[in-house]
Amino acid sequence: MSENELGAFLRARREAVTPTEVGLPSGPRRRTPGLRRSEVATLAGISVEYLTRLEQGRDRHPSAQVLGALADALRLTVEERVHLRRLEKETGADPCCPAAVAPTESVRPTVRAILDSLEPTPAVLLNRLADVLACTTGYRRIAEPLGILDGERPNLARYAFTDERARAAYPEWDRFADDLVGHLKTESMLDDSHVRGFTDELTVDAGAPFADRIAAAPVLPRRSGLQRITHPDAGPLRLEYETLALPDADPQRLIVYVPADAATSAALDRLTGRRPGGLHVVNG
Repeated sequence: MSENELGAFLRARREAVTPTEVGLPSGPRRRTPGLRRSEVATLAGISVEYLTRLEQGRDRHPSAQVLGALADALRLTVEERVHLRRLEKETGADPCCPAAVAPTESVRPTVRAILDSLEPTPAVLLNRLADVLACTTGYRRIAEPLGILDGERPNLARYAFTDERARAAYPEWDRFADDLVGHLKTESMLDDSHVRGFTDELTVDAGAPFADRIAAAPVLPRRSGLQRITHPDAGPLRLEYETLALPDADPQRLIVYVPADAATSAALDRLTGRRPGGLHVVNG
């Protein structure tokens, strides 16, 4: 990953904000996407030279006041503000940030009990490398025919980028891939040797589709929404999902899926052998 994640994030957000969003005129001669550095600097009350140093990584220790002003100028969400602060702390080698521990392959008994209670709702537990640590039978019925659970150590990111079946299984593959890389980049420390080793490995194995994403500015992954899957046995599935973070020294995330329409609900009932209507459709 980039050694200048803070600067890359600031630049990406600057280019994503339109002049009209901050009350500036949008003229026909603009050659840069989003806002100019001078415009952001004016809105944040800092010099253009200082903003340039931040974006280029020549200054990596902005004060809390500067970060707050930039967050306001760039219209950052609460989640983006938290991520900005995290990037600054880790870039600044904060002594309170411990070294990254090795990704766990174990599942806490309480988490295992939660998965059992969710049956047969599709749900999967991932660590920060996207290793599949555990899942419900409902998820297994979906994932096994797609090839997601193949091998001794299934990994969702490796599947997405190196298994040709993934693009057929996920009609919105680009979005699926973006979110997986987003989790890899934002849920680990910047100097995480375990994530760096894994991303180096996938860069070689998967090539440009992965390498371009991992080299780009960090983008926060979607933690909820609609996921479309083309299943060889059940046909098209539309699943609403929620991502639940399980904080620990080694963070894990639990993704729970529910049917988004009646057709998907009926298809999941057939896959899991549950009585019709057992998995309720999400309304609204």
